[in-house]
Amino acid sequence: MARTASLSGFPEWLPQERLVELHVLDTLRKTFELHGFSSIETRAVETVGQLLRKGEIDKEVYGLSRLQEDEDAAGGEGGKSDKADPNALALHFDLTVPFARYVVENAGYLAFPFRRYQIQKVWRGERPQEGRAREFTQADIDVVGDGELPFRYDVEIALVIAEALSALPIPDFRLRINNRKLAEGFYRGIGLTDTAGVLRSIDKLEKIGEAKVAELLRSELGATDEQAALALKLASIRTEDTSFVAQVRALGVSDELLEEGLSELEQVIDAAVQRAPGKVVADLSIARGLDYYTGTVVETVLVGHEQLGSICSGGRYDALASKGNRKFPGVGLSIGVTRLVSRILSQEFATASRLVPTAVLVALNNDDSWSAAQDVAAQLRGRGIATEVAAKAEKFGKQIKFADRRGIPFVWFTDDDGKHQVKDIRTGEQVDADPASWEPSPEDLHVRITTR
Repeated sequence: MARTASLSGFPEWLPQERLVELHVLDTLRKTFELHGFSSIETRAVETVGQLLRKGEIDKEVYGLSRLQEDEDAAGGEGGKSDKADPNALALHFDLTVPFARYVVENAGYLAFPFRRYQIQKVWRGERPQEGRAREFTQADIDVVGDGELPFRYDVEIALVIAEALSALPIPDFRLRINNRKLAEGFYRGIGLTDTAGVLRSIDKLEKIGEAKVAELLRSELGATDEQAALALKLASIRTEDTSFVAQVRALGVSDELLEEGLSELEQVIDAAVQRAPGKVVADLSIARGLDYYTGTVVETVLVGHEQLGSICSGGRYDALASKGNRKFPGVGLSIGVTRLVSRILSQEFATASRLVPTAVLVALNNDDSWSAAQDVAAQLRGRGIATEVAAKAEKFGKQIKFADRRGIPFVWFTDDDGKHQVKDIRTGEQVDADPASWEPSPEDLHVRITTR
């Protein structure tokens, strides 16, 4: 990462680090497109009312204002705008809420179920630390239906993400999957009616521990000791197969919504055991804090790097997008690209084979040879070979040193008689070459990302 950070929480990569990030982005894009997802991009700003209509995250949202506003537009005395104004503009904190708005506004032009992927920057008022930035890139995939969306898409989304993550230069990972219907039905079955409040408390388990969560359930939600204990027992269930169903039923709670959630989660885990073995676990502690999730919920951790937090999360939402009586249910997952890349780089899980895309530097014999050197470069570029032309006709030793500093593997020479030679500056080998046909080895043609 660029070593002089004048603003914390806004990461900037060095060129060779950016090459690793581009590899990650290209890998995700190719995987998503192989599964039929179309790319879209939404605007960076939404209205405050749109952003805050689901979930309490107002402290994390960056509001937008001009440095000099007209008094009439300022919304208050002294030129200060009202931060609570639902029509004020703010930077989006995720890509799901803007996507819901996009679907509603463009429903007449979309073919449903609509499969989209979206890779963009988002902004969030986080306290900067490793894995948490204020400006970061997310890569989302979603499937949205018109009126209804078959549950099978919940299964498919999990499998696509497992395939995408498996193609990245990262350690082993686990998709930790739960179902909000299962959890809410269970809480309702034990007499806790504020199920959203219970979910928010359970969502804090890994941060504050069981004892403090139990105290929250008792003090804020009126749970008895027995109810708190049962809620925590449910959250302690983790299995790599469908045996969680029997464990939940052994707790002796019955509820129609609970049974529906059990059935849905069983389908996801059963498919994952067959098609992504070892990558998915049923984890009944996963709650997801945002209120718009209604069914499947997912968080993903790197094995051995759990302290980094979730690198991919999301789930099912049945009521996030609507237009009158028309509902657009969806399911999606979001990969925290910047969080992943920061760990890949800090642990050197992947490195670029060279510092720049350039494979060849065309050297200059003298200043008059610049035009001829550009002709050589054009021929090489025309065949897909990234090429630079030296800016000065310095001694060849200096031009070779320049290429070495840049990480360029080959230097091209043309003598006054038009004879061409190319030098591999790593080995010192220099051979005759024709700009119309010479090719570097496949390993040298493009920057390669090597994994540890």
